[in-house]
Amino acid sequence: MHRFFIEPDNVKGDKIHIYGGDVNHMKNVLRMKVGEQLEVCDSSGMVYVCKIEKYDDDCEKNQTGGGKIKHKKDSATLAIEDSRQSDSELPSKIYLFQGLPKSDKMELIIQKSVELGVHEVIPVATARVIVKLDEKKATKKIERWSGISESAAKQSGRSYIPEIKPIMSLDQALKYSNEIGIDVVLIPYELAEGIDGTKNIIKNIKNGQSIGVFIGPEGGFDKTEVEEATKSGAVPVSLGKRILRTETAGLTILSILMYEISS
Repeated sequence: MHRFFIEPDNVKGDKIHIYGGDVNHMKNVLRMKVGEQLEVCDSSGMVYVCKIEKYDDDCEKNQTGGGKIKHKKDSATLAIEDSRQSDSELPSKIYLFQGLPKSDKMELIIQKSVELGVHEVIPVATARVIVKLDEKKATKKIERWSGISESAAKQSGRSYIPEIKPIMSLDQALKYSNEIGIDVVLIPYELAEGIDGTKNIIKNIKNGQSIGVFIGPEGGFDKTEVEEATKSGAVPVSLGKRILRTETAGLTILSILMYEISS
């Protein structure tokens, strides 16, 4: 069944109203007809099973332009048939602070981390990051990555679209982590002690505690960056004796966390 995302205020009694691009996707891409069923999720974790009641073309008139159409806004009215609280989200919110990788690796990282249950992805420009993005390019990248997050959330049955935050420096990322009060912050580092310590740290994470994971770029973290993160409360952990690529390291620890904290 196709899945779409809305905000809670789109729900009016036993009806749901959808506007804009999603309506075009329903009508012209999926070619969904009136009477067909679909699922709708809101950001509060509710999932609604609905059927399409009608499509509308809402045209605003330009009052000073001789009645010409100013713009056209497609909408769809859905009738709610059933509702439930989603059980697809992890009991803990996981924040992935990802050092910017080369080429299109970030797209893969976002897609797979969303499938694994990440709550939010924060791109981080660290000392050894090779990719340099100006403000215009960064904005376009965030838009692209946000679309990938939405697609992955739909595909994997999430009830929430993980947000892709603007690119931050490491200092900004550490400050953000403290501001939002992340309970446990982990930083995989090749010089950290053995994996037994990592196992103990993860097993001691309590149900519902938020988790931050800092992953370095291709060149890894500079030693001073790890020291800075540690002073800020991050705990260096090992992922084993092998050196993992940046796109592998984050997905590895996310997979471990998903297994350990799943209810």
